[in-house]
Amino acid sequence: MEVDINPSWKKELKEEFDKPYFKELTDFVRGEYLSQTVYPRPNNIFRAFALCPFDEVKVVILGQDPYHGEGQANGLSFAVGKDVRLPPSLQNICKEIADDIGEIIHTDGDLSRWAKQGVLLLNATLSVRAGQAGSHQGKGWEDFTDAVIQRLSEKREGLVFMLWGNYAKAKGAHIDRKKHLVLEAAHPSPFSAHSGFFGCKHFSKANMYLEERGQKPIDWL
Repeated sequence: MEVDINPSWKKELKEEFDKPYFKELTDFVRGEYLSQTVYPRPNNIFRAFALCPFDEVKVVILGQDPYHGEGQANGLSFAVGKDVRLPPSLQNICKEIADDIGEIIHTDGDLSRWAKQGVLLLNATLSVRAGQAGSHQGKGWEDFTDAVIQRLSEKREGLVFMLWGNYAKAKGAHIDRKKHLVLEAAHPSPFSAHSGFFGCKHFSKANMYLEERGQKPIDWL
């Protein structure tokens, strides 16, 4: 099956594209786009991979589902389109960055500026029906994104994984912590941000780790 994805990822994930589950997944997703309103737009499904090639990944921020509201999902976890109001979780991420590092210069929620610096903004599920959170879970996306995390853990070294909330922590349970920095905290949702996300200082910790390894830090602002 031919998948339109960055060549570096195509090379690393070739085995996944040839597996039966992936054909079933693509058949399902294609049918959904033909019969339902689905987010993000088809050309943005693999946007995180397009903006952040395999060999350029420095940080992985793991989300769960794309946003299911009109005009929100843009293929990057926690991000929204430039002219879209910041959802509550992203507002809280920006608050933590401001408290941790300094006042944010950019006010839009696109976050492609992070992706282009090596931040893989990866959702566990890469598509969703409009207004139906979790509607594309259990169809194969999780197997695919598990493989993404596994390849990064095995073949790269010195990455930072930010796991927010119990779902992300469970999904990242098998990351090799001898080779990578794994940062865990509560989810930035308003329901849990005060239970350990605020004050986690993940952004400064990530930059300190990257600098200690001789890499350029991420400009989060």
